[in-house]
Amino acid sequence: MATDVSTATSGSGTRSRRTIRRGELRRIVPLADTTIYELEQRGEFPRRFNLTARCVVWDLEEVETWLDERRRASDAAQINKAPSPDVRQRRARPVRQ
Repeated sequence: MATDVSTATSGSGTRSRRTIRRGELRRIVPLADTTIYELEQRGEFPRRFNLTARCVVWDLEEVETWLDERRRASDAAQINKAPSPDVRQRRARPVRQ
């Protein structure tokens, strides 16, 4: 469920910012909760904030900006990829040579 938070700007009217809860965040960013939490702790993912004592949300614009930055970094091959596993070390179904 998304939440709209309006912030007033002086003189020119109001600006509406959209916030998202965990369910919608998980649909947008297909990472595990622990991965998102670890990225937040390292400052590599937009920080969540509390609307109430039991409601945590993220700023949708910040999340979309983060995704755009990740896409650009991926296109520029700046993201370190995990090494391919050595299939010769598998115990189940070892590779025959």
